[in-house]
Amino acid sequence: MSLAERHTPHDGPPRGRPRSEAVERAIIEGVMRLLEDGVPLAELSIERVARTAGVGKATIYRRWSGKEELFVDVVRAAEPAALPLPGTSMRDDIVALLEQARQRGLANRSSAIWHSVHAQMKSSPKVWAAYHATVVAPRRRLGMEVLRRGRDNGELRTDVDLELLYDLFVGPMLLRSVLHPDDDLPDDLAAQIVDTLLEGLRPVGSEPHRPR
Repeated sequence: MSLAERHTPHDGPPRGRPRSEAVERAIIEGVMRLLEDGVPLAELSIERVARTAGVGKATIYRRWSGKEELFVDVVRAAEPAALPLPGTSMRDDIVALLEQARQRGLANRSSAIWHSVHAQMKSSPKVWAAYHATVVAPRRRLGMEVLRRGRDNGELRTDVDLELLYDLFVGPMLLRSVLHPDDDLPDDLAAQIVDTLLEGLRPVGSEPHRPR
């Protein structure tokens, strides 16, 4: 998906000249360079970004309404791309989702950009709300779709609260990768989390899924 396609529907139609993905990439990378140099969000003016990216301020404003909207795209661009799910079972898909979260955690630990933007994002409710709507919420919707499918096809008990279950799956990975950044993230952590929970969530008499 291009950067232009990532803008949310309420942005309205593009203004001015057609968007150029190469120009947008230059602007995003300009912001990343400033963040890597330790420039705080409060000092990240559109004028400074334009100068760093080698474009005019109007070029930026044709693509983003302000630095908060631009900042969300920077955070999004700094994260690893989502991969397709196996689609073989609920268990395999949840393991794949958690493995993507583990990989993001590993990448973020070594990313100077992420350490900077994460701290600054928390201090800006507007930025956090936009990031949650465009990044966090879609991941949750995908996870909930997987869990509903698992309940409907008999991989889960029908009395399970799926919203709570999603949190139980994701919580340990977030705890280790974000809140406790010094914790170990072993290769099999996603499978450990999922299989430990599923032991008590399968319908009575059902056979456990055996990984291939």
